[in-house]
Amino acid sequence: MMRSTSFHRLLMCVLAFVANQATAAVPPAPKLPADAYFLMDATTGQVLVDHNGDLSLPPASLTKIMTSYVLAEEVDAGRASLDDMIKVSRNAWSQNPTFKGSSLMWIEPGKPVSLADLERGVVISSGNDASVAVAEHLAGTESSFVDVMNQLAAELGLDNTVYRNPHGLPHPEHRTTARDLATLSVALINGHPEHYKIYKEQSFTYNGIKQYNRNSLLRSDATVDGLKTGYTSEAGYGLVASAQREDMRLVSVVLGSASKRTRASENSSLLNYGFRFFQNLRPLSAEVTLVEPRVWKGAAESLHAGVLESVVLTVPRERTSADIKLTVDEQLEAPLSRGDVIGSVQVVRGGEVLFETPLLVLEDVPSGGFFKRLIDALILWFQNLVG
Repeated sequence: MMRSTSFHRLLMCVLAFVANQATAAVPPAPKLPADAYFLMDATTGQVLVDHNGDLSLPPASLTKIMTSYVLAEEVDAGRASLDDMIKVSRNAWSQNPTFKGSSLMWIEPGKPVSLADLERGVVISSGNDASVAVAEHLAGTESSFVDVMNQLAAELGLDNTVYRNPHGLPHPEHRTTARDLATLSVALINGHPEHYKIYKEQSFTYNGIKQYNRNSLLRSDATVDGLKTGYTSEAGYGLVASAQREDMRLVSVVLGSASKRTRASENSSLLNYGFRFFQNLRPLSAEVTLVEPRVWKGAAESLHAGVLESVVLTVPRERTSADIKLTVDEQLEAPLSRGDVIGSVQVVRGGEVLFETPLLVLEDVPSGGFFKRLIDALILWFQNLVG
């Protein structure tokens, strides 16, 4: 049975300000004539724009983000190889009547195709035939693959997503949300960066047929490097996009747009809004000594204290820099172990506490010898006596 490897561990981020405080510092988000739209920072998970983010909608070919995610999971876990040669079934054949009028890679029975080509057929050509071929190769049957899709959706916390096929052709129970699509995309970007690179490729040729990536933002915005478009008459036009500018990556989702042009312009509006009015601060780095307080009765005279995980905060853009405020417990006594809490760290900007976390011991401090403990005990006794 296939199971998910845990996708990337998000860097810890707790913003002290609430949503209405954040919006007070920046203009309101653009209002778009789509059914739902959503904007998220891919590093911190901070939601910057949410309009009907939990509205259940048909995903159309945006389904293939999960299909490609499952493929990446299997390859990176060593359960499949991009060099695998797949025998195309009649069910996955491009001439299957189910696929009539839809996006195809144009695979055919009797002509083996590599899993690497199928991956591009799913991502770039948006091939429904390629999606079924991937499903049958990785899970034996299309229905078993759908079970894996739903299992991974649950593991990723996609609470409002249900898959009924690997391609996104209409099914009454096949649904997702803008929030879930953003969360899935972040998992793919951060968990499988080598596979994600395929999403920025602008064309793919197979069987003598060259097809172009339908994500037009790849050609109009050099900072955009993914992800995927979708369309059915039921779902309307959808697009999940991601862009990186300097050290900040955003993921935008637009569902139920009116046209190819509007889904692109609406995603562009969201991305420009996020990059213009928000920034990522990196005030604390893992394993960096912030303070070296005195320690009593220890094998060392002082200890190294800081945080064990780097901190990234998505905050409104301001010219004011952030400051670090440390509070250290009094009279620290050995033994102390790595990870012990000995105070607090605050990130402060403009008088506002943006973030607070415990100050931690970075290295073990064992007890000193008998005479060291005795001398320190006498010094502390005297200090307490006169203090």
